[in-house]
Amino acid sequence: MSEKTASPRAHKTALISPNSASERPATIRDVAAHAGVSHQTVARFLKGDPSVKKPARERIKAAIDQLNYRTNKTAQSLKTGKTNTVGLFILEIDDPGPARTVKGAIRAARKAGYVLDTIALDTGDADEIDAVLESIRHQHLDAILSLDYTDQMARALREADLPIPLMMSDAVAGMSDELIADAPAAGVSFVVDHLAELGHERLLHVAGPETWPAARRRSRAFTQAVEARGLDSAGIVHGDWTARSGFEAINGLGSELDFTAVVSANDRMALGAIRALNLRGLRVPEDISVTGIDDMPDVAYTSPPLTTLRVDFEQAGHDSFLSLLATLKGEPVPEIPLVPAPLVVRGSTGPRTTKQL
Repeated sequence: MSEKTASPRAHKTALISPNSASERPATIRDVAAHAGVSHQTVARFLKGDPSVKKPARERIKAAIDQLNYRTNKTAQSLKTGKTNTVGLFILEIDDPGPARTVKGAIRAARKAGYVLDTIALDTGDADEIDAVLESIRHQHLDAILSLDYTDQMARALREADLPIPLMMSDAVAGMSDELIADAPAAGVSFVVDHLAELGHERLLHVAGPETWPAARRRSRAFTQAVEARGLDSAGIVHGDWTARSGFEAINGLGSELDFTAVVSANDRMALGAIRALNLRGLRVPEDISVTGIDDMPDVAYTSPPLTTLRVDFEQAGHDSFLSLLATLKGEPVPEIPLVPAPLVVRGSTGPRTTKQL
């Protein structure tokens, strides 16, 4: 912003200093007086009207900054029917990954002038899902964004026939789950390749819940990568994303384990699996290698440090909101290139030894 065009007229400035005794919020007329233009011109500027000439735009910008002017969102919503508020569905809110996804979505929303109303859901409670969807009909939201979802939740959202746009993060309307790809699933082949290069030939997959599309994508990627490498699968056992379920998945197996590596669908289940293996008297990675997905902040400091896929949760949340924003503006949803989650090799994986199997 050039000083030549930004400086308001001195006699105008003295009358409406933002630090005046009244300390009332600045109005559109205050901005107009400060900038030396009509309030109609300021209104056109706020609407993005290109007819406002550059010198006037510069003076209005300076006045808005100096007066700390904020538009009246309530009045705007009454006129436009828009509130610039989006309902954000979040599952597993205590999990570091989803929490970081929310952070990325909030960052993108704030930059676009939107507020996110976060709604945490218990996916196992059908009545809760129905109650939340019914309450949405009475809230002033512009859209709904679901950053993750289960089959039950997706079905409820689609059948709800909400009066506002709905977007489910990585879902594409009408597209089969088998055709959807995501960064974690795309990175699973890196995990399998890494284990194969270490000499492992028979792998076990500790998967997420079968009712989660994200879990099915990772399981499908595991099966495809194992087959492509000519390796053997020791099967798929399911957890619920928690460390406890990873622990129980290993404990539920027989006394004789017929695999030398575990590919876990997330870090927390991997940590539970390691604990269960240790209690069986097995060492990681000397006896069995274990991998995860997520790269949670603490897994570099566990014993052993966890080999895992690094998922950029914040970028995923950011991109999901931008896709929704394009829909709200009636623009084409931007095509975001699929970048497989990279593998971070740490101490939980090692070469297969002659003692194994």
